[in-house]
Amino acid sequence: MFENLTDKLQLVFRKLSGQGILTESNISEAMDQIRDALLDADVNYTIVKEFIDEVRKDCLGIEVLKTVTPGQQIVKIVNDRLVELMGKEASPLDTTGAYPAVIMVVGLHGGGKTTTCAKLAANLRKDNKKTLLVAGDINRPAAIDQLEILGRENSIQVYSDRNNPNVPAIAKSAVEKAKSEGIDVVIIDTAGRLQIDQEMVAELVRIRQAVNPKEILLVADAALGQQAVSVADHFHKALTLTGVILTKLDGDARGGAALSIRKVTGCPIKYAGVGEKIGDLDAFYPERMASRILGMGDIVSLVEKAAEEIDREEAEKLQEKLKTKSFDFNDFLQQLKQMKKMGGLESVLKFLPGGSQLANLPDFDEKSFVHMEAIISSMNKKERENPDIIDFSRRKRIAKGSGTSLEEVGQLIKQFTMMQKFLKQTSLVNRLMSGAPLAGGPAALASRMRRGSNFTPPKKKRRK
Repeated sequence: MFENLTDKLQLVFRKLSGQGILTESNISEAMDQIRDALLDADVNYTIVKEFIDEVRKDCLGIEVLKTVTPGQQIVKIVNDRLVELMGKEASPLDTTGAYPAVIMVVGLHGGGKTTTCAKLAANLRKDNKKTLLVAGDINRPAAIDQLEILGRENSIQVYSDRNNPNVPAIAKSAVEKAKSEGIDVVIIDTAGRLQIDQEMVAELVRIRQAVNPKEILLVADAALGQQAVSVADHFHKALTLTGVILTKLDGDARGGAALSIRKVTGCPIKYAGVGEKIGDLDAFYPERMASRILGMGDIVSLVEKAAEEIDREEAEKLQEKLKTKSFDFNDFLQQLKQMKKMGGLESVLKFLPGGSQLANLPDFDEKSFVHMEAIISSMNKKERENPDIIDFSRRKRIAKGSGTSLEEVGQLIKQFTMMQKFLKQTSLVNRLMSGAPLAGGPAALASRMRRGSNFTPPKKKRRK
């Protein structure tokens, strides 16, 4: 979502990197460019003005260390201010106190509210919380059907009453049912509209009075930009929101809502919807998001994602293979499948420093991984276990069986041989790929990888 903003900010930092010291002149030019980049990303004008004033003040109020370039110093200042703008620290969901904890989910029609309710329930299940989804959008029968289907597909209990027009009463009955069945959290999906109106707000207020929710979460479509911020402000004034869930952050939205919504409403962003699958709901960490916006990646989130998705038993087998230096094509195929679970290589690259630029290069084609899988699948057992025996005649057979060319087969074998050598030499990468425990946890790994990374993404070729 932030690719355009990231590219523009990195251009500013590159221009400053050749400067010997920070001066009012080069700071002023950089601030103008950062301001334009933020405005183009649809960030609220007043917020941009305050942000630039604060960054400018920070830049003029410090002495640049001899070992730090001006570009690096401004990156740190901009990073710190972005974190502050988005909320300094994560704001976890509060399910303490009253039993069961009630979460009321509100929002406009079309923002992904009903699907987000199911995602939220699936997310809470990771913490061993039993949830009950409540179909509170009785104006749209399809919303009830959708919630019930999502519940069945994901083994989440759903409470609905199609014949009762009184939504506060439905919500109250659902809470009583949850109490009697020992359910930890009740999530109420409420009716949406194309725009906020008095009737809608009045019903939401009655639901709030009936069940006294612990959390009132607004689902806001990030693609709406400044309109999403305005919607959040209206809902907050009417209901006193406790948090926001931004959806469609995996799309081509410009990012203004993520950078503006906390400052305008005072409500923290608690989650971010990053895809259509039930597991595509991530806790929102301002520090990690700022790092991604500035092109520095988000290795902590990548390691956490890997820990969730990678099969532990397979990981332990791979760790043993790496120790004995017997990594073969069977293991490589398994790694390709693990990569798919994590959203594919492009998804993984965007968590790495400079990876977003690499994924967006014209020559990058994730479909090549489908070809790799086909080539390996066309190999027999002996060939997978011992790639050295794959001579010309075997390559011809493998190419024909996989529907690929001799050149592609040869290239894969060459890449695999290089990968074998690399894995034998790189203990840190071995541990990451194998899912083995890491001293200090994900944050320590992120620090080590940043210190040891010399990765610079290739520059895009200019068109003549």
